[in-house]
Amino acid sequence: MPIVPRPWSSDESDFDDYDSVCPAHLPAPGPFLGDHDVLTGRAHAAFHRLTRDRFEERTVYDVTFGYNLARLNLDTRHPDAGYRYAVQADDPAVLRAEFTPTTEFCPQSDTLAIASFRAWNADDAGHEFDLVRVRVAPMHGQSARINDRLAAMEQSVRETGDVPEGDDELVDAVETAGAMDGSTAPF
Repeated sequence: MPIVPRPWSSDESDFDDYDSVCPAHLPAPGPFLGDHDVLTGRAHAAFHRLTRDRFEERTVYDVTFGYNLARLNLDTRHPDAGYRYAVQADDPAVLRAEFTPTTEFCPQSDTLAIASFRAWNADDAGHEFDLVRVRVAPMHGQSARINDRLAAMEQSVRETGDVPEGDDELVDAVETAGAMDGSTAPF
């Protein structure tokens, strides 16, 4: 069942178009993207359109705003939030994605970043990258803990070729990598 956006979040005048890129409405690339080839212009827009489709198929929705998480990049009310992408410098088959939430205490950051990772790395992802690495920007108060979980998932994908889908698989992958204390709470 598709999630229906809340009426207060669907005023089209508050959003940029998926086919254009307004740099003033994108978060600045953070340290995870430093020294890598940050996607801009058409390349950013093309991957972001694919992201919209993947997130729609996998229902990666921001429940606070009631819309597909990819739409956050287009929301002019939150110009410093959303995703930025970069091709990894030493491996062009790897894309890096850094999520900047709207606030430093966003309680959904863990869930949204993990859901994004799963959507981009699923077998049917439909992009040219072998792996999409995901991290939460350091402005978030729990970014280190969240990023440890994401690194463990990434390691699991590299070792097994499969994306951990359920909570049990995620906990196993993270505990095996030594990245958490066993808690699955987002904060």
